[in-house]
Amino acid sequence: MQSINLKLPYISSTQASPSITHNEALRALDALVQPVVETISLAAPPTNPLSGANYLVAGGATGAWAGQDGRIAAWQDGGWMVLEP
Repeated sequence: MQSINLKLPYISSTQASPSITHNEALRALDALVQPVVETISLAAPPTNPLSGANYLVAGGATGAWAGQDGRIAAWQDGGWMVLEP
């Protein structure tokens, strides 16, 4: 497996025990290195985000983005990763 945007290779769970920490770091790099955001005007997560899509969370965020105003929300592996830009 690999990251969506930068194609960084993940460590397989059969390769090494630190795979979870390593792969989480690769997901963050994938979202933050040369980020492209879909929009800066959404305060609630879209219903059908594309894998690898990034959004700059607008003020007054709700739902899964509540309390994340101004952060980058990246849809990866079926869930939101919210990061400080």
